[in-house]
Amino acid sequence: MNKLVPLIIIVLLTCGGALWFLANGSLNDYIKQQIESVGSNLTAQTVTVASVDMRLGEGAGTINNFKIASPSKYSYPHLFSLETITLDINLKSLADDPIIIDAIIINDPQAFVEITQNGSSNIKDVLDAITKNIPESSTSDDSKETARTEPNIRVNKLILTGTQLSLDLSKLGNKIHQLTLPDIQLTDIGKKSGLPASQLGAEVTKKALAAIWKQAKKTQKKKLQAKLTDTLKEKALDKLGSFLKKKS
Repeated sequence: MNKLVPLIIIVLLTCGGALWFLANGSLNDYIKQQIESVGSNLTAQTVTVASVDMRLGEGAGTINNFKIASPSKYSYPHLFSLETITLDINLKSLADDPIIIDAIIINDPQAFVEITQNGSSNIKDVLDAITKNIPESSTSDDSKETARTEPNIRVNKLILTGTQLSLDLSKLGNKIHQLTLPDIQLTDIGKKSGLPASQLGAEVTKKALAAIWKQAKKTQKKKLQAKLTDTLKEKALDKLGSFLKKKS
């Protein structure tokens, strides 16, 4: 049990630095508090969770109504929100090293990506904060002590399905685009040997947001190119119209 509790806590947006043993109180409330506290420190934005429902005996659980706030200088109140995160934990691996998460499934998330005139973006700002705050591997005494107390964990699959993206290009002279992204599937997070518990949650979050940012940039390029093409066509037609008018 003392391995399973920290594992669930850090799976997404948590990095505790040690094993926790919950002697009393509510496990679900404790996990909720840890996600909100550590997630907010990691992203430098407010992270909230409505509820957590863990079924430890089944190696499964859900995290409900998860939200990451957008940096205050942007228009959108939230960068990322979702209804449920589902965890599928390989119970047979709990006595092994690494412990294996068979799948983390994020259902119907919503991402609100805003890009400004100077090229900055709310999602890029949060990714930069995660990169700055993510635990780093080192040979320090503290790092060695952490490695001795934390389980190594590997995630076989991270799946984001039905991601609804609002891409705001209005500050670039375009508009807000609404689209559903293709399913995003990332594999083998933590590689063969896994990652310490304090690093896995941050790594999972970073990879999920980076995948959405990659899709957003591809869409941005297509939309701006299409707008430029339309503008050039309109100008060409205007010139042609003026030329024909003069001839007549």
